[in-house]
Amino acid sequence: MTARRIAILGGGLMGHGIALVFARAGHTVTITDPLPGVRSAILARISGTLDDLGASGDALTHVTVVDTLEACVAGADWVIEAAPEDLALKQKIFADVARAAPRDAILASNTSVIPIGQIMAEVTPRGRALGTHWWNPPYLVPLVEVVRTPQTADDAVAATMALLREVGKTPVEVRKDVAGFVGNRLQHALWREAIALVAEGVCDAETVDEVVKSGFGARLAVLGPLENADLVGLDLTRAIHGYVFPALDRATTPSPYLDELIAQGRLGFKSGEGFARWSPEQQAALRARLTRHLKASFGAPASATEPKP
Repeated sequence: MTARRIAILGGGLMGHGIALVFARAGHTVTITDPLPGVRSAILARISGTLDDLGASGDALTHVTVVDTLEACVAGADWVIEAAPEDLALKQKIFADVARAAPRDAILASNTSVIPIGQIMAEVTPRGRALGTHWWNPPYLVPLVEVVRTPQTADDAVAATMALLREVGKTPVEVRKDVAGFVGNRLQHALWREAIALVAEGVCDAETVDEVVKSGFGARLAVLGPLENADLVGLDLTRAIHGYVFPALDRATTPSPYLDELIAQGRLGFKSGEGFARWSPEQQAALRARLTRHLKASFGAPASATEPKP
């Protein structure tokens, strides 16, 4: 595998994790963040994550932290932006990147919901602009959605898909640049109905989560929704939809029930209460269970993602 020069803009949760993936595969990674405190912690954060994974710390030799965007993207083959979900901020970043990066560098945004064409409005040439939506944590969850705009060149998509496969990810091509792409549209359709069930008093939040985890969620890793439809039969699927669809929530704006919880200061983990109460110990336990599950399901051995000596 030919080592590539990867520039990462953003050193937080997603940025440091994406950098780790490429560094473990032997690519040259340059990373920056506008906040000095975040920049100074990047290498320690990557080191800590490698320790958690039981992986070699050699990957750190492939990572360089720099102070400016211009220094980060100079000479890059790929530039991946992992900044907060703010359209104006991302547009400003890519306007700067388009001026500072090599003209043949592929430019990718890690946004989870914002259409790529809006983010890349000032980028030229437009053929090199696309989305790479990684999932959290990026060093464990295999999926990356590669999102094309109407102007994205086929060879940019093909090269990005190949690079992601080389570093052990599972890339999928999203052919239309729609808000939320594929994964978050599916995920938040489920969340909309889950919130509606609780708001309407059908059940409590604990029941919703238990139904998903102990019911259809238990098979989702090996049986996708359309595979399941084929399995049970499209005629049965059509009959079920005739009964269920008229009763589903069809809101096109955020739930008023969410507004009520937020007004009460119930923001989830950050406030200690959302749909449920969360002590610091409960939060830590849930995070640990999630990490153990993802490591057991997707945690590839180091030899699968790190260059051999």
